[in-house]
Amino acid sequence: MTVDQFSLETRCLPFGEGALTLAVRTLLAGEPVALPSETVYGLAADATNARAVAAIYAAKGRPSFNPLIVHVVDRAMAEAVADFSLEARRLADAFWPGPLTLVLPRRADGPVCDLATAGLPTVALRMPDHSAMRAVIAACGRPLAAPSANRSGSISPTSATHVLASLGGRIPLIIDGGPTTEGIESTIVALGTDGIRILRPGPITAEQLSATGAAILSGGADEAIEAPGQLASHYCPDKPLRLEAKSAADGEFLIGFGAMASDYNLSEAGDLVEAAANLFAALHEADSSDARSIAVAAVPNVGIGVAINDRLARAAMR
Repeated sequence: MTVDQFSLETRCLPFGEGALTLAVRTLLAGEPVALPSETVYGLAADATNARAVAAIYAAKGRPSFNPLIVHVVDRAMAEAVADFSLEARRLADAFWPGPLTLVLPRRADGPVCDLATAGLPTVALRMPDHSAMRAVIAACGRPLAAPSANRSGSISPTSATHVLASLGGRIPLIIDGGPTTEGIESTIVALGTDGIRILRPGPITAEQLSATGAAILSGGADEAIEAPGQLASHYCPDKPLRLEAKSAADGEFLIGFGAMASDYNLSEAGDLVEAAANLFAALHEADSSDARSIAVAAVPNVGIGVAINDRLARAAMR
């Protein structure tokens, strides 16, 4: 059975001992498995096996120049994959396990295959904070590459239902751990000798990073792809998306924020953390509605709102 045939029976099982055993068996056989994390659902495969990682790219239709995040269960596994500077260790101490990805130099003797890093000399590394994902990594005993579990460029999944709608028939197994808590992908940072650059904003904000003593450099990402989530068009619904809407035009599904009438409100209380958790679920509901297009209200560009607006801007570039 191979994923390039795209005629698989996709099983969706609630997380438990039986699902854990099956997930590990499938991963060690070189097949991808969709797993929940605190950010979004990830499509995991053995990061040390190039054929297994190739199955991720094939199932997602993802370009192979776009690197993957490698997930580890502890610092020992992380330090077998990448070289850690003092600054990297300080950030890991502050935010791991959790939604922060560090782009670090690959160890020359590390186990991660070149395909997972798109041939780059660096590796995007994260230690997730979700019991199911952590249990699977620990039981496999090796790092797992895991981009979001959806067709490349489409809306990220925050539930097993979203994964099934996007990848059903293309992957063998989905582990259902319920809805994700953070709702958007991890913050990605690149570390240099004079500070850090935020390559992708996420749940860990610039203010939280600065609070550790880290120097945040301006400029963000370079033009070249350094890490996942940097493509200009990404997270896209099938329908046209209009931003900073104050009301819905005829035929639009309105995603609101704060005290306003809408079809789906990210947070009536104006809570940015709640809005981030609801963002992709709102886009999925809007995209499956009878509306011809989608409108989204303005979201303050502060704190985690920076990450929300980053996702919305990329989603609007169809």
